[in-house]
Amino acid sequence: MWQPRSFRQLIWGVSICGSLVGVGLAFASGNYNDRPLLGLFNSFFAESEQQPPKENASRTLSLLPNGRPRLDPLPAAKEIWQCEVVVVGGSLGGVAAASHAMKSGARTCLIELTPWFGGQISSQGVSAIDESDTMLRLNNFSSSWNSFKQLISQQKIVLPAWAKQKEKLSVDDTNSCWVGRLCFPPKVGEQAARQLLNSSAKSAPGSRWGTGIAFKGAEFDDTGKLMTAIYAVRRIPRDRDYVPSGRLSEDLNPWYSWSSTDTYEKVPIRLEAPPGKRLMVIDATDTGELVAWARIPHRVGSESFTTSGEVNASLKDNPDCTQAFTFTFVLAIKDDRGVSRAALSQHEPIFSRKEHRDHFDLIGFPMFHGRSFFKYRRIISAKGNPRFKDYPSFGDLTLVNWFHGNNWNLMNPPLLMSEARLIQTGQYQNWIGGMSMSALKHGEDRALLFSEWLMEVESKANSKFPLAHLSGKDSPMGTLSGLSMMPYFREGRRIIGRKAYGQTNFMVREQDIRKDMSGGRNFQPTAIGVTHYDVDIQGCMYRNWVQPWEAQSAGTTEDKVKPVIIPLESLIPQGVDNLLIGGKAIAVTHIVNGVTRIHQGEWSIGAAAGATAGWILKENQPKLTPAAIVPNKLMPKLHQYLRNQGLRFNWYKSR
Repeated sequence: MWQPRSFRQLIWGVSICGSLVGVGLAFASGNYNDRPLLGLFNSFFAESEQQPPKENASRTLSLLPNGRPRLDPLPAAKEIWQCEVVVVGGSLGGVAAASHAMKSGARTCLIELTPWFGGQISSQGVSAIDESDTMLRLNNFSSSWNSFKQLISQQKIVLPAWAKQKEKLSVDDTNSCWVGRLCFPPKVGEQAARQLLNSSAKSAPGSRWGTGIAFKGAEFDDTGKLMTAIYAVRRIPRDRDYVPSGRLSEDLNPWYSWSSTDTYEKVPIRLEAPPGKRLMVIDATDTGELVAWARIPHRVGSESFTTSGEVNASLKDNPDCTQAFTFTFVLAIKDDRGVSRAALSQHEPIFSRKEHRDHFDLIGFPMFHGRSFFKYRRIISAKGNPRFKDYPSFGDLTLVNWFHGNNWNLMNPPLLMSEARLIQTGQYQNWIGGMSMSALKHGEDRALLFSEWLMEVESKANSKFPLAHLSGKDSPMGTLSGLSMMPYFREGRRIIGRKAYGQTNFMVREQDIRKDMSGGRNFQPTAIGVTHYDVDIQGCMYRNWVQPWEAQSAGTTEDKVKPVIIPLESLIPQGVDNLLIGGKAIAVTHIVNGVTRIHQGEWSIGAAAGATAGWILKENQPKLTPAAIVPNKLMPKLHQYLRNQGLRFNWYKSR
């Protein structure tokens, strides 16, 4: 009988069983090949998406003569930022991109929507570094990534007042989780990101960055192939003690709006190249915002075998089917006399409590003892308890991101808006993130109800470790609700690359990364990064079991995955000559995204994008673009430059 060797293997077993049940129910209901019925269910369950009433959103697509969207309204900029490299999105990849662009000497600007830099390690609340066991064993990481992890481990930690902290503590003093070897409070990720930016800026005078800044669009030249400016809006809270609500479904519109409110003063910004200089742009947003707004060729969701030629692809394309997203939260071993549980019991979800609770399960893991649920992503170990043995202690904190818990994978409605929905909601003229507010609200409901359920389970067990949901201004998430500022986005929009490696529309495919499949290509000649992990797809489903067209059989353990070489071509989009991708939106399929989306993979992509942009500017050749590097046989020079920046694109079998 098969026995799981790790938590991830157990998750696959449960996931595959659930998928088979779903397929069986779909067959039984006669829905397997019935696309009209799928559309009927979608329209029945989807809620309408509204623009803010004062924004006067257009309902038609208005394009400029160069084929790019026409921004309307477009207020006059109150601030002009001059930069040679603009990084849109302060995600983990965005921080890496900005850091390495500045290390190249390029005057760099970085803008981030939330109040915190770092994405996965901060505002998305996945501050528990999950890495390939094989890469860890071989230490097959770049010095850039290792240095950043070291910076995180040295950060000072300030615990909530109720924890009665008596001594100075660092991450090294409190780090004891078992998802990986480095777990820490999300605010620590933000601290480390800012320290890195400050350090890197010494090589690039005039660089600047800011949080609370929403991307609004771009300006292109007459050809539509070169971006000449980025438009953004900065919000300044009027209350000095402002704390985000932690309800993104409510915050998203006011965060993106051009208009000032009682809560925020708004400052329109234009980011452009200094006089006589070139501009390079990097999209490091987790959902591919710039890619979506500019209508750059991309794919969303799962591809079919016909589209990708992958063995484990689904039978049909489904753009709705992106990986589950998760609003994370923190539970503490703290006796709050049931106050936080009582507060959550008042929450009224859109779907019933029962429907949410039917998905909750700890799948055989004990709550506290040994290799437990609580210690899986424990971000504070007050007494340094072992990762795999014994019990936790009073004051311990755990970050909750659980497959059979706060994951949100229903596509009624899908998280990422299609082109038709973007047109319908007027977002090409007035961008507000390109996400479904309803999907976000469902995800928030799921997380809050899972937290309530966990406290209920603990209470019924009558254990000696009472749980409390941490919320308010002292929450580790930095929000009133205690939820992460943004969900953990496992997958967003993914660009379609230019002609390369025998494909007209290049993408890294399943057969390129699997040891047990033929047809893989050697990307080493144009490699800019390397990563490795399980093919970990936390997939999608429709309510009432309509066929999801997910790549249900693609997940596998890392022993079947080759070292994943990331080629330069996966960072270069079609149609725009001064844009690189610095995060999850690279040219990979839905299946391959299950490997490249993790912390180290995203860092490698962002760092390479920033270093490549900086190198292009240093070369000072007006006609040199990212797409011209390979045909002009310049990869050896770029490779040497990447090495000089402490980046790795080779796999070492032993050290």
